Amino acid sequence: MPRLIPLVFLLLCVAQAQDDVCSFHKLLRQKSAEAEQLYYQKEYEKAAVLLEQLRHNPNFTQMEDEQERIEVPYNLACNYSLSGEKEKALEALGEAVAAGLSQPDNMRQDSDLDNIREEAQYKKLFAEVEARSKIQNALWNSPALNTEYHPDLTEDEKVAGLSRLWSEAKYNFPFFDRLPGLDWDAVYLSYLPKVRTTRSTLEYYDKLREFYALLHDGHTAVGYPEEVIHGILGYPPVSTRLIEGRVFIDAVRDPSLKQRGIVPGVEVLTVDGVPVKDYGNSHVAPRISASTQQDLAHRTYEASLLSGLKHISVELTLRDAAGNNQKVMLPRPTAAETDKLPNVPWSRFEFKMLPGGIAYVALNSFSDDAVVKDFDAAFGEIQKSNALILDVRMNGGGSSNIGYDILGYLTDKPFLDSQWSTRDYRPAFRAWGAAEKAYRGEPEPISPHGANPYSKAVVVLTSAQTFSAAEDFVVAFDSMKRGTIIGEPTGGSTGQPLSFDLPGGGYARVCAKHDRYPDGREFVGVGVQPKIPVHPTISDFRAGRDTVLLAATEFLTRK
Repeated sequence: MPRLIPLVFLLLCVAQAQDDVCSFHKLLRQKSAEAEQLYYQKEYEKAAVLLEQLRHNPNFTQMEDEQERIEVPYNLACNYSLSGEKEKALEALGEAVAAGLSQPDNMRQDSDLDNIREEAQYKKLFAEVEARSKIQNALWNSPALNTEYHPDLTEDEKVAGLSRLWSEAKYNFPFFDRLPGLDWDAVYLSYLPKVRTTRSTLEYYDKLREFYALLHDGHTAVGYPEEVIHGILGYPPVSTRLIEGRVFIDAVRDPSLKQRGIVPGVEVLTVDGVPVKDYGNSHVAPRISASTQQDLAHRTYEASLLSGLKHISVELTLRDAAGNNQKVMLPRPTAAETDKLPNVPWSRFEFKMLPGGIAYVALNSFSDDAVVKDFDAAFGEIQKSNALILDVRMNGGGSSNIGYDILGYLTDKPFLDSQWSTRDYRPAFRAWGAAEKAYRGEPEPISPHGANPYSKAVVVLTSAQTFSAAEDFVVAFDSMKRGTIIGEPTGGSTGQPLSFDLPGGGYARVCAKHDRYPDGREFVGVGVQPKIPVHPTISDFRAGRDTVLLAATEFLTRK
């Protein structure tokens, strides 16, 4: 007998419950942001008062979002621990554990809990969290599929790995609506014979990478085993760059190559006898996971173009600025061998003063919260400047919170992070014929850093390499209306990757979250668009000029 009536009744009940807690959710966001600001000001007792109010609100236990039911008592435990209230800290932590806390590594590494770490009750709670994590891992990330590396995996391992990729995407990937012509089950069936007939683990992983590249998402990708990366593949000691649709040598790590005329600025015409654009399209792009054309172009012609089997030289036809051509053979040393060569200068944080009193700050990574400490250490000098340039063109992401912390120095008002959604798959609802819904997360307010923010003009520089958490940073900056974005569209890919192991020691990740601007505008699959588009030019590149930075300084000087 159809179960339509019970389903309708259940859906009405869910809707009514959501209405009941809607106003409380707004209160929760507001008070949580206030408590976070007090926490950063080390006003732990005051922060605890706000969190206690939320914890004892009658609507708190009715909230559908388990994460919020965990975070409020967990944050309360942190504030009580820091203020020396051990008994209250342990009580609040116990509530977080009862609500479903299941991340022992985060709990172990959180210095906020150091004051209670030796308490017997803490050790009991930690053991409970650790046991819960082991049960979850046994179900979702069983070591059975994380087999050891062999030069050629068994056929069963190959099928198991492909099957895991297929199933993780089928139940977690949020963008199937953007791929209306893709029959995921049919693609899976078509790849079964392809993976079975591979003759090595490298060839097998190439097929897996090709399989996931069909989803056209930068956060959904397959990674090689370490043995492949360090023992089989190699890369010439040069980097390439795509400018105005043409490919150039960008940097050279082996000094001996410069004596052969292989220097920054020479153009790459062919790779192994194939025109460079054709080579990229046919030999590289099919295995690249990317959400946008600009990200695909970067990964194809800059990040991966010359990769291949170690010690198998790649033949290039090069053309210098005078129009002279030459063919060269470049070796492909392993990563370990390349590491012995001189490094191209890079740091996570760069600060300098430009003419006109313009402060320039390059934020090249959000993978280490030390970049916030770097920014804070330079903030006194930055405050003296007439304008500020924040350069995230080389920032491939990390933690969004790191970027938000830096934006907190630019305002004295709370600002919003991204709106987001994730698939809300409920097996019983599917059995009853209901359409799958999406769980939606409203943008959360981010607290400013302090009462004396930077108040002068600000420009943010972007490129296709601005990716993931760096894009979250740019989206928040854009929404704050705090300044101007100059440069090229960002990579157009962010979200929460769900990572898992594969047979042979490799891994994969699938995007599980769809992020948008706070007002609902799309940027995943599009890229954040600069207010003032500026693209590097060949003439500037060869002359050692930074086209985008020059445009930014001219813009600020005119202001």
